[in-house]
Amino acid sequence: MKTAKDSIDLGIVVSDGARALAFYRDALGMEQIGEQPLPGGGRMYRLLCGTSHIKLSTFPAPREGKAAPGGPFEASGLRYFTISVPDLRGLLTRLEGQGIKPYMPVTEVRPGVIVAMVSDPDGNTVEFLQPS
Repeated sequence: MKTAKDSIDLGIVVSDGARALAFYRDALGMEQIGEQPLPGGGRMYRLLCGTSHIKLSTFPAPREGKAAPGGPFEASGLRYFTISVPDLRGLLTRLEGQGIKPYMPVTEVRPGVIVAMVSDPDGNTVEFLQPS
């Protein structure tokens, strides 16, 4: 498959736009690059993560399904996404200062590669990876 760009766009349906923005934009530091209305009274907030776009969508009526807790350890399907960072421990220290604690602490998954996982306000899993 040939792609038109070197990254992906990831859509995440959230229950509360303000809480999601507080996590992804304010706590993680993603840059908000847009906002637009969606059909049915919803709203999409577009954030930049490297060259990928994270699209947070919210709708007036609550969605039935919820993210299963525990990331890849508890259910099948799309369970988490990974953001590569240069200083994982520094990021976690900053997030913990904002009350965001990893449910999977820093773990070496192969020699020289460490990861940690946190949950967003809706229980979606974000994995941070620091390569050697």
